[in-house]
Amino acid sequence: MPQGAEHRAVCRGLRGIADPPTVFATPAGAAIAPYLESLQTAGCLVEGQWVLMMGLCGGLAANLVIGDAVLYGKSATSTVQTGDRDLTAQIQSLLDLPVVRGVTSDRVISTVHDKQQLAIQFNADVVDMESAAALEILNAIGVSTAILRVVSDDCHHNIPNLSNAFDAEGSLQPVALAIAMLRQPIAASHLIRGSLHGLKRLQDLTGRLFSS
Repeated sequence: MPQGAEHRAVCRGLRGIADPPTVFATPAGAAIAPYLESLQTAGCLVEGQWVLMMGLCGGLAANLVIGDAVLYGKSATSTVQTGDRDLTAQIQSLLDLPVVRGVTSDRVISTVHDKQQLAIQFNADVVDMESAAALEILNAIGVSTAILRVVSDDCHHNIPNLSNAFDAEGSLQPVALAIAMLRQPIAASHLIRGSLHGLKRLQDLTGRLFSS
């Protein structure tokens, strides 16, 4: 899952689990591809493994609200790269979550207008910055992958423009983030509330899934 708050939320959810899975903190955005390739080179990713990608996402469908958890079906950015149906179905049976259509963007989608346009263009329900690039690498290795995400901002509100908040390595820059939030305080309040709620839901789902 993405490094930072999302990674910490998942690790909190795994506390007390007798045999927890290996957890990797990935960079945000396209930087996830060389990171996964380095894991393959190190022997951490091999054919036949199961991988669950977890994290937050943006809601594009009007019926999705902050805190809703979803599993991805076909990625809207590709007709080829998809998550593993059997693994996705197993997780769905344990958590009773909807399977949706996800799109991957090279930037944070911050305005209501852009969210609406993305939803129309790709017929997508949610958006993130990593899934398509990760699936391309993982499918090529032969890893069975499922994607579980929690909505942290919906399609009805703006969030701050975070275009400059991530560096080339996919790390969040605290100063740039603070500046973006100060420039748009109302949007920042939506982002903060949504993120906190989404992270708590992510933590709870992790505990439920791996204690099942």
